[in-house]
Amino acid sequence: MPQSSDLILDRMMALHPKVIDLTLDRMWRLLDALGNPQDRLPPVIHIAGTNGKGSTQAMIRAGLEATGAKVHAYTSPHLARFHERIRLAGTLITEESLTETLDRCYVANNGADITYFEITTAAALLAFAETPADYTLLEVGLGGRLDATNVMTPRLSIITPVDLDHQQFLGDTIEAIAGEKAGIIKPQTPVIVGPQHDTAMEVIERKAMRETAPLIAHGQHFHVTREHDRLIYQDETRLLDLPLPALPGPHQIQNAGAVLAALCHLGADELACEAAMTNATWPARMQRVTSGPLVDRCSPAELWLDGGHNPAAGHAIAATLAALPVKPTHLICGMLNTKDVTGFMASLAPHAATLTAVSIPGEANTLPAEATAAAATSAGIAATTAPDLYAALDAITDTAPHARILICGSLYFAGHVLRENT
Repeated sequence: MPQSSDLILDRMMALHPKVIDLTLDRMWRLLDALGNPQDRLPPVIHIAGTNGKGSTQAMIRAGLEATGAKVHAYTSPHLARFHERIRLAGTLITEESLTETLDRCYVANNGADITYFEITTAAALLAFAETPADYTLLEVGLGGRLDATNVMTPRLSIITPVDLDHQQFLGDTIEAIAGEKAGIIKPQTPVIVGPQHDTAMEVIERKAMRETAPLIAHGQHFHVTREHDRLIYQDETRLLDLPLPALPGPHQIQNAGAVLAALCHLGADELACEAAMTNATWPARMQRVTSGPLVDRCSPAELWLDGGHNPAAGHAIAATLAALPVKPTHLICGMLNTKDVTGFMASLAPHAATLTAVSIPGEANTLPAEATAAAATSAGIAATTAPDLYAALDAITDTAPHARILICGSLYFAGHVLRENT
């Protein structure tokens, strides 16, 4: 039985012929009709970048909440349920509150053209403005400059690593994409910058200079390293010796650096910084799935899940696999036809015993399983196809019952997996 919010969300999908149409004009119009909630938000931390936005947000939230702060958080896309996108003062938005807020936005929009992401972002901002909290964490949806979240002046901006993705919307070079991401930089607002390609860093530095925004950059103003089983963070005033991030993968060390720079800038103490490392959770980012019907189905094999979908994500997944105990790893992969499939596969090839490709159920833009398998084969991975997730799991466990199985390729595919595992 669909929930009330599902019915409103379905109606919102029909308000614009395009899923993505980058401009802020429609957003400003709707926000004005709603009384400009973006001007009444608790202090905002705005997070842009190609990879690591969600992990960075999760760690910052864990650190701030350890201080007793109430924290709003907005992220996209969701995995299993839309409610995951909006966290009010630490708790996922209720069905009643979501339905009421979406309905107000739908009425205020009065049938005008607006994209699904724009109107649902407006709903999140309205809910945040009307619920007391100490901080608001806003994750950019796509790009930055023209993203629907880019409608307020934050307390702090963060740019995680910039790489190639969404080239059809953001440009086909690192410089062009960095320019879009740097669009979140506001006058006199400090901006924390994670590790970047030199060309991206030059673009970000120029934008920060034009806006007289204080720059707090990885490798210049703060440093983070792993020493044995500890994380060492150092900036101009602090030296912290902390546990490694609970979120798996070597790339989380670099994400943690930006997180700690942010928390230190906000005045958090060492206990908060430690909590950011140990308490953060973020599903479908090299997540070890340990319970549920899918786990039961493939036991005793290990089951892992990751939603990364671009070449940089493929590199991060590969580095994580390389750091795990040696075990044959079999991939189940479903991807969208808008992604660089060959680039994603390239880093995974040395770590994958096989790849079973599937089409993502219910996704109009899914890459056919045959095309995914062909890309894997061209990358040097022994690949085949399966009609669905269950057939893929069964095929692997029939021949390698003690294998490591990693389901990967798309957040939409990851959402399907999580729904099937409930």
